[in-house]
Amino acid sequence: MLTLIRIGWTNLKRDRVAQALTFILPIVFFSIFATVFGGRGDDPTPRVRIAVVDEDQSEFSRRILEALRKESALRVQDAPSPLDRAAAERLVRNGDVPVAVVIPKGVGASFEQMGFSSSGPALELLADPSDPVAPQMVQGLLQKVTMTAAPDLMMRGGMKQFEQRAGSLTPEQRKAVDEWLPRLKANSESTPAAGGNAAGTMGIAVHVSDVLRTDDRKGSLISFYAAGIGVMFLLFSSVGAAGGALLDEAESGTLERVLSTKVNMTRLLLGKWLYLMLVGMVQLTVMFLWGRLVFGLPLFSHLPGFFVMTAITGAAAAAFGMVLATLARTRAQLSGFSTILILTMSALGGSMFPRFLMSDTMQRLGLITFNAWALDGYLKVFWRNAAIWELWPQVLVLTVLAMTFLGIARLLARRWELA
Repeated sequence: MLTLIRIGWTNLKRDRVAQALTFILPIVFFSIFATVFGGRGDDPTPRVRIAVVDEDQSEFSRRILEALRKESALRVQDAPSPLDRAAAERLVRNGDVPVAVVIPKGVGASFEQMGFSSSGPALELLADPSDPVAPQMVQGLLQKVTMTAAPDLMMRGGMKQFEQRAGSLTPEQRKAVDEWLPRLKANSESTPAAGGNAAGTMGIAVHVSDVLRTDDRKGSLISFYAAGIGVMFLLFSSVGAAGGALLDEAESGTLERVLSTKVNMTRLLLGKWLYLMLVGMVQLTVMFLWGRLVFGLPLFSHLPGFFVMTAITGAAAAAFGMVLATLARTRAQLSGFSTILILTMSALGGSMFPRFLMSDTMQRLGLITFNAWALDGYLKVFWRNAAIWELWPQVLVLTVLAMTFLGIARLLARRWELA
């Protein structure tokens, strides 16, 4: 038994891929999940990007805007100046920001007159429900900054309401209030607002508006999961098919006989790439058809964009499979490389959980992965009803990746020509 243990340990020390699968991959996944859900590190939570439209142009709206800028959980975009409601709505529709805050005209005057009241203009949130966390978070922070940024205005409105119901203040009371209000304002400007939300029964009215559409949202969300799972398993199947074919042909001598004919290595790789691309397209189509039949995914109303994204995604995944197939020397190496890379890419790229749950740093890091661009494209098609021409960033990046992968695969395949 000791001899068997020693032999197993020796084999493990010689196999770098097995060492990575045994020790490195679990640590990588632990680090990713701990960073996303554990709230550790210098950048523990994502900052919510918001646009702000100030239609009121009052002292109240100016204070709200400044308070929102100081919130560490928010990244405020109010340019180009002035940002109007239509421009803010376009930012939300295009996915540039998940929430836009609109401060309507008259809300400042209403606040000063009545303080916190259900009557009068209300703040409005133009929200993209594909990120369900952001509207709730921004709504709570709006309640907090309203109470912390304008306590003197709130007090002035409260005193006016008091006078309407209980009678006018005496000159001495009025003097005391007038002396106290500037101090309250100065104190609010010099003291940072405490963290957390202050939403409750007391607060300014905030209306949340869905700026995208009101049709079948459940079906649109299903498309996200279909794309995430479909892309991840597309990568596995492409690598397995490409690696199995090339490595088996090289080991059996079939590849050498094929290269001795008029079919050179470039044509051989292109032929296998086209085959893998077609199989990948069929695989994704079957996945989305299943989602349509069983879960009500709105596939048939988005066919043009779906076909564009499926074709380019299949092409890039097939090229990625060709790279790993030409890089690996054995099936064991191919299995190890593909498992490490694909699972890591899927975790960072959003196939396992939405990228909006990640920190800003990890969201930017996810853009280096194949999965993130493919999922963003499918989200544009099924959630934002994007036209085909609006898919150009995703199509461009995936096309460049496919061409780059094919070029790398061709260089790595030279070892079979030189053998």
